[in-house]
Amino acid sequence: MKIMLVQDEQSGAFPIASISEDENQATWYKVSDLLPNQQLNTSVEVLAYYKANRELFIEAFDAELTTVDVSNLNIEMPFQPLSYRDFMLFEEHYIAAKKGFVKKYFPALLPVINIYERVANKTFPALKPAKRWYQYPIYYLGNHLTFVKAGSEISIPAYTKELDYELEIGVVLCRAIKNASSQEAEDAIGGFVIFNDFSARDVQADEMKCGFGPMKSKNFGNSISNIVVTADEILPKLKKLPVHVYINDELVIHSDTRDMYYTIAEAIAYASWEEQLYPGEFFGTGTIPGCTGIENEQMLVSGDTIRLEVDGMGSLENSVK
Repeated sequence: MKIMLVQDEQSGAFPIASISEDENQATWYKVSDLLPNQQLNTSVEVLAYYKANRELFIEAFDAELTTVDVSNLNIEMPFQPLSYRDFMLFEEHYIAAKKGFVKKYFPALLPVINIYERVANKTFPALKPAKRWYQYPIYYLGNHLTFVKAGSEISIPAYTKELDYELEIGVVLCRAIKNASSQEAEDAIGGFVIFNDFSARDVQADEMKCGFGPMKSKNFGNSISNIVVTADEILPKLKKLPVHVYINDELVIHSDTRDMYYTIAEAIAYASWEEQLYPGEFFGTGTIPGCTGIENEQMLVSGDTIRLEVDGMGSLENSVK
């Protein structure tokens, strides 16, 4: 099922839902019409109810109800994240991105790396993640208050000349968990969105030397798709979900979500270790291999339009100014 949060001139924001597979031809209904006896006012509340009452929810679509004309409504961000943690689940991305940083900012080191990899026939050791990455699904905490919806403009921060994008899959919880098993963490996942983690790469290269983590290079803005897709539709496909990046309608790369070192459930379970997590908290998978300019050498400039597509989830488009 797909959920959006919309608003008209007469009332506040309210959730709508669809079970249509094609987002461009979806038939939408007010959740309050589908379930008139329930007070479900937010997308996270809808996700939680759907998780516990899926068959009842789906049966409600069989009733003869008035459809919602989305073209006459303001589409809002589907939820305001309660917090934001970003994992790094793809080893391939880490290695390729680090090599991209070397090529762009430390080019004198590149010949040494290339010679080593050619002779040894393996990855240059300094390009691989640190030991702890192979032990635990590490993450950083970002700014959950600078998220914007699809269609929003992204302003290039005054302090960077290297604006980058990162295609990730975003996850929102619909249940509280603490010290969860992987299965309990999976059961707490409410839905998925397309997530663009914008990055100031030249600033990041300098910040990461400080020993903390990304700060100004990451916290100025991120975007999520307007549609949140329920977990039951995405989890079975998440091991190999096709994705696509377009800049100014030109294809940059096709990729997919294969070869996660940890599952998203394992990662969220780790985040819950001796830490209470709540409905509405948000997690990113980390960048899908190849789906960032530091890897594919297609950075963003003012006037660009970036569109991220994920099969079964739709698209996320933002302009850059």
